[in-house]
Amino acid sequence: MTTTKNQMKETKVVTGKVRFSYLHVWEPSAIEGSNEAKYSASLIIPKSDKATIQKIQNAINAAISNGVMGKFQGKKPVSLKLPLRDGDAERPDDEAYANSYFVNASCKTRPGVVDINRNPILDQDEVYSGCYGVASITFYPFNVNGNKGIACGLNHLMKLTDGEPLGGRTTAESDFAQINASDWGVEVEEDIFG
Repeated sequence: MTTTKNQMKETKVVTGKVRFSYLHVWEPSAIEGSNEAKYSASLIIPKSDKATIQKIQNAINAAISNGVMGKFQGKKPVSLKLPLRDGDAERPDDEAYANSYFVNASCKTRPGVVDINRNPILDQDEVYSGCYGVASITFYPFNVNGNKGIACGLNHLMKLTDGEPLGGRTTAESDFAQINASDWGVEVEEDIFG
């Protein structure tokens, strides 16, 4: 059965402000347990963002209905993998996921990445794991080798603000903040514009 434009609309969500994690939007990367490289992002959604969570739950329910009419062959599976996950339960030792839900979204083609003015971001250092933004995602049913569920497709990202980088990466400025050039016998030029 083919998916109608109406069904696609029901399963597409533009989130509220989320935090990007495990970000692979410039080059595809193979996700754990898969040989296929994809673009992907983990989207961390604060539990306080009830509107986004409700939109995602509605889209998941629409995707389940689409699956019943198609890939699930007429009935909702008893065991169904769902994409909205609880950060407190699944990642209790990761501070970034505290008091949050998350979805892992992926796609085969490179997603659009834009700034707040909807201009394409070309500098790859501008969008990283830990910054905040808005995501366009689509939920769809899958039935592969007996595994049935709802997956989350990544459409596009819009960066809103910077954030503390995730994954232990620091900036050169913070790593060398305690270095005093004169201790090394190096003269520092004064900033004439400062």
